[in-house]
Amino acid sequence: MPRVRLICGVDEAGRGPLAGAVVAACVVLNPRKPIEGLADSKQLTAAQRETLAVEIRANALAWAVASASVEEIDHINILQASLLAMRRALEALDVEPAQVLVDGLYCPPSRWPSKAVVQGDATVPAISAASILAKVARDADMCDLHVQRPEYGFDRHKGYHTPEHLAALQRHGPCAFHRRTFSPIREMLAQIPLF
Repeated sequence: MPRVRLICGVDEAGRGPLAGAVVAACVVLNPRKPIEGLADSKQLTAAQRETLAVEIRANALAWAVASASVEEIDHINILQASLLAMRRALEALDVEPAQVLVDGLYCPPSRWPSKAVVQGDATVPAISAASILAKVARDADMCDLHVQRPEYGFDRHKGYHTPEHLAALQRHGPCAFHRRTFSPIREMLAQIPLF
């Protein structure tokens, strides 16, 4: 029987928000255990993502989730932090894929042959699975942050640039979970007098 060529899909969640870590996931699907309903995580409901995440974790040959912190995002920029989170996820894999396929335009450093696939989260099942795991993990992280700072509503907007979030920022100012290099956080901090 021919050896199956294993593909590892990689994607991230949380490049755009004003708060929270950026989270990446990688998934090597099991060809003998296909998962129905895989799609770009943004096209799925939260309930669909949660259900699929359970299936992916149970049936994939391998998967890993990793992140880069708010401090790392502010220090090296969001693109480099996204690639760092992806690299950390890949380094946690316990199988050897033949190829790594990454959603978007850039690939993180990897010991395996890698290729960037624009809109891969909608066209490559392994990347779709990674996008789901990354989104579910990041949403859970934001709900944890909400417990610590409920006044911002992180459980609802997940740190994105929504009217509710901006209103909370106007009332309370930024907190430690906000990305200091992102507008409008950067502008708000610039207006705080130094004593």
